[in-house]
Amino acid sequence: MNTNDILKTVVKAADSKMAEEIIVLNMEGISLIADYFLICHGNSEKQVQAIAREIKDEANKIGSLVNKMEGFEEAKWVLIDMGNIIAHVFHRDERSYYNLERLWGDAPIEDILGELNRDV
Repeated sequence: MNTNDILKTVVKAADSKMAEEIIVLNMEGISLIADYFLICHGNSEKQVQAIAREIKDEANKIGSLVNKMEGFEEAKWVLIDMGNIIAHVFHRDERSYYNLERLWGDAPIEDILGELNRDV
């Protein structure tokens, strides 16, 4: 699987659990950590956990290695490290506080949701 296929899979996984305001930042040439950041949020701790679990499960199903998942128990900010892709699943309140979109404002936003709608 290439990175774009994995990205589509994890975005679909987040969307299937009703994640809100899903965005993908293209971090190539900006961050040495990963090529893409997936950022989304849920409205409760249970929803945040469901989104994170689904992303991890779907990534594993397609053979993508999930290196680490942090913050799952607290469900305020769950980070899922899949190598070239890092998913940040926030609780709604935490997302606005940390505002990664502003922090990484120089990173272009990928139109992955538009691409997924064409795949359906």
